[in-house]
Amino acid sequence: MIVLVANLGSTSFKYKLFDMSVGERVLATGAADRIGTPGAPGAPGVPASAGMSHDRGRGFPDHAAAIEYHLHQLVADGVIDSISRIDAIGFKAVHGGPIGSTSGGGAVIVDEQVLATMQKFADVAPAHNPPYIAAMRAFAKLPGPGAGVPQVAAFETAFHQTIPASRSTYAIPHQWTEDLGIRRYGFHGASHRYIATRMAELTPDARRIISCHLGGSSSICAIRDGRSVATSMGLTPQTGLPQSARVGDFDIFALLKLNAAGITTDAALKTLGKEAGLLGISGVSGDLRDIEAAAAQGNARARLAIDVFVEAIRHYIGAYLAVLNGADAIVFTGGIGQNAKAIRAAVLNDMDYAGISLDKNKNAICEGSEESRIDAASGKTRIWVLPTNEELIVARQTVDVLTTANRKPQTAN
Repeated sequence: MIVLVANLGSTSFKYKLFDMSVGERVLATGAADRIGTPGAPGAPGVPASAGMSHDRGRGFPDHAAAIEYHLHQLVADGVIDSISRIDAIGFKAVHGGPIGSTSGGGAVIVDEQVLATMQKFADVAPAHNPPYIAAMRAFAKLPGPGAGVPQVAAFETAFHQTIPASRSTYAIPHQWTEDLGIRRYGFHGASHRYIATRMAELTPDARRIISCHLGGSSSICAIRDGRSVATSMGLTPQTGLPQSARVGDFDIFALLKLNAAGITTDAALKTLGKEAGLLGISGVSGDLRDIEAAAAQGNARARLAIDVFVEAIRHYIGAYLAVLNGADAIVFTGGIGQNAKAIRAAVLNDMDYAGISLDKNKNAICEGSEESRIDAASGKTRIWVLPTNEELIVARQTVDVLTTANRKPQTAN
């Protein structure tokens, strides 16, 4: 089965093309950034053996144009002989509200009801749900992988459906929870699910895992026996750790102070979603690499942004040590988790009381692109750096949900 996995942002489109019948082989990858920006670059897919494609300097007015271009590029580059060779399309979708808590792991075949539910929750995932809805409709209209080829939405919230109500319920009027679906959903589910799956292969006896997905968007997840039991994000991806430009945990009643200062609630929320987080504290950038460089030059606000980020991570790790009654393993993944050695060292500093001890030399030589164990021999908790593979999880979920539904995708003659 040939499965195309699509990962979309408000201005981006990334994909991986898998042959799931031949050892889950990656046939091609591709990406387009700054969609909607005139003259923005696009990187078309090429055979996987050639690696990521180079920047051909092509801009796209919208997601539909980017999708159509990349699909035809797969044929032009000889990856597949026809677009109709694609048997199924899997989406790393973000917020499906109650769909993420359904049976089948929260992966469902896309239909009008699914699209309507995604639209209902677009107000709390404005940067994610609208482009996914548009892309799903765009794929359905294309020749080749049109209406006859199934689309599957694998929701980021799905992995967290096993979190008990005591940790997913907000202290709000219960009618809001029941009628409006306001509760803690959690995100980065594909990444945390991959970590749980891979750790079961690497160290099957590690039953209690704290997964730290750290990047432009970050979250922590407590995993017991392969299942999520707590996570840092809530109703929206805005909460939990400070994000690149999103606020993270924030006292909602601070809005009263902002309103009194003449800042409307709408304006405040827009700022908290796009100009807060590490960017808001540092005033330098939302990219940790830029912030670290500024801190090294003596920028106090950049240093503060790093310290706030580290303390937030330590806060959640400490909480999840209590939830899990200790940890057999702590895993770092994501762009920051895999590559920011100083962040890992700061996060795990002085945790010997919990049996957590980092080997400084192993941490220093650890390359983020490789699976590495970096705990000291004296520690009781294993510390891993693992590259995540969200697209593979979505491809597997796509195959599973179609198999369960007893629906065979179209194949080329």
